[in-house]
Amino acid sequence: MHRKRNHNIALILIGAGLFLLADNHLSFFTVVALFLLLIGVHKFHSGDERKGYGLMIIGLLLLVGGNLPMIVAIILISLGFFYNKMRKMHQDGRHVRKQSLIESIRWGREPWILRSMSIWNVLGELQMDLTYAIPEQKETTIILQGVIADIDLIVPEDVGLSVSASVLFGQTSIGYDKEAGVLNKMVWQSPNYRTAVHQVNLEISYIVADIDIKIV
Repeated sequence: MHRKRNHNIALILIGAGLFLLADNHLSFFTVVALFLLLIGVHKFHSGDERKGYGLMIIGLLLLVGGNLPMIVAIILISLGFFYNKMRKMHQDGRHVRKQSLIESIRWGREPWILRSMSIWNVLGELQMDLTYAIPEQKETTIILQGVIADIDLIVPEDVGLSVSASVLFGQTSIGYDKEAGVLNKMVWQSPNYRTAVHQVNLEISYIVADIDIKIV
C-alpha cells in the first residue's frame, strides 16, 4: 500500500512538472542563475558568508524573475523522481527519509550513527565525515537528490564504496577521478567493495551540484 501511494504521488508530481514545462524553456539567464546559486553555496561553505549570501540572492532573483513556473516545474519533477525511487526501494523501520526546501547537514565532528537514508532538497549543503560514523548495518544505502547542492563527503579507505552520481550542471570528484561540465554521470566503485566489512552505496542526483568525495 505504501509503495502504491508513493507511485501515485510520483506520477502526479512528474506530470504536474512536465505540464508547467510545456510552455517554458531554459534561458541563458536561468543557467547563469543556477551557477550563481551553486557558487554562492560553495562560498558560504568555505567561510565567505557575506559573498555567499550575495551570490545566492542574485541567483534567486534571476531565477524568480519571469521563471517561476519553470522553477516550480523542476522542483515537482525532481520530487516526483525521488518518490519513484523510494517506491522501488526496500525500506525497514530504520530507513530515514527527509524532504526539505533548504537543508544544511554537517555530520562528522563527533560520532554519529550511519544508517540507510534518503534526502531530497531544493537547496542543500551536505557534509558527512564517515570516519566518525558508526554503521548500523553491513550495507548502507544513501540517496541524495534535489535541485542544487554542495556535497562534501569523507570516506575511510577501509569502507567499500559504490557511487552513482548524475549532475546536469556542475562537477563530481571522487578520489582522483573527476567529471565536470554539462550532463555528467559518474559510476565508481572502490577495489575493496565486495570484501569490505562495511559497504556504502551512494546514489546522487541533482540539477546543479558540486560533489566532492574524498577517500582517506
